[in-house]
Amino acid sequence: MRPKITIVGAGNVGGTAAQRLAEKEVGDIVLVDVAEGIPQGKSLDLLEAGPICGYDTNIIGTNTYDETEGSSICVITAGRARKPGMTRSDLLENNVNVVKSVVEELVKRSPETILLLVTNPLDAMAYVAYKVSGFPKERVIGMAGVLDTSRFATFISMELGVSVENVQAMLIGGHSDPLPLARYTTVAGVPITELLSKERIDALIKRTIHGGAEIVHLLKTGSAYFAPSAAITEMVTAILMDKKKILPSTVLCQGAYGLKDIFIGVPAKLGSKGVEGIIELHLTEEEGNLLRKSAQEVKAECSEVDRLIK
Repeated sequence: MRPKITIVGAGNVGGTAAQRLAEKEVGDIVLVDVAEGIPQGKSLDLLEAGPICGYDTNIIGTNTYDETEGSSICVITAGRARKPGMTRSDLLENNVNVVKSVVEELVKRSPETILLLVTNPLDAMAYVAYKVSGFPKERVIGMAGVLDTSRFATFISMELGVSVENVQAMLIGGHSDPLPLARYTTVAGVPITELLSKERIDALIKRTIHGGAEIVHLLKTGSAYFAPSAAITEMVTAILMDKKKILPSTVLCQGAYGLKDIFIGVPAKLGSKGVEGIIELHLTEEEGNLLRKSAQEVKAECSEVDRLIK
């Protein structure tokens, strides 16, 4: 029997993630959305692509949660998208209630599932899911670091004119304030600090930090979804195939990096149990200070979450 993957939110991110996962055949998919006809239509369209693309994934579209029962992993993309001029904190109150209600419905039917959060503000939404679900910290994860790291790697590839396959990037911190680590980022094993000037590295880091906002500005009426859906797919695949893959992920730190009781992006080993370990990198004093600054901002959002979900 194949694993069941539930994706809540059939918009651009959820729908594209369903497509990528269907093509990989890592599990059958339940696509959930409150909009009548949207998840059903997208699921049928994906099924009809199967004979052409060569996959036998079963995909169900629904407006209720009953079909999600027994899910191995649940991906939550539902929530209000960020629009031009909108800060991440503006999203908080709008999306806390959405994620809270979604998590309640999911855990009622799949008490052993793993929750993968995509809704923004990401770090705070992972905290919402953790508090509402009552799950152990290993089974609540946020998707941010894989996306931000991919953006960093893309910009390095463009700058140096090399294949993205040669770039191994590393990044930590909150999704709203990520910290790309140039010392741990390499091209064919060579640190980028030996290939680029500090000025150019700083420029690439700045573009990475504002990568999501850049796309929002260009699209005018939406936000990124191709890269986010690819990041979701990599994380879901690592978990369901028990790859033990180390990916920058938003996880609950209870002592790692000197942080406690906070969801933030760090390198984590992902396998069938969810988060199976955190890799602690040696940080310089400046990097440590930046991580703590990012953590303070996440803490502030989580304090507001505590107020909202009481």
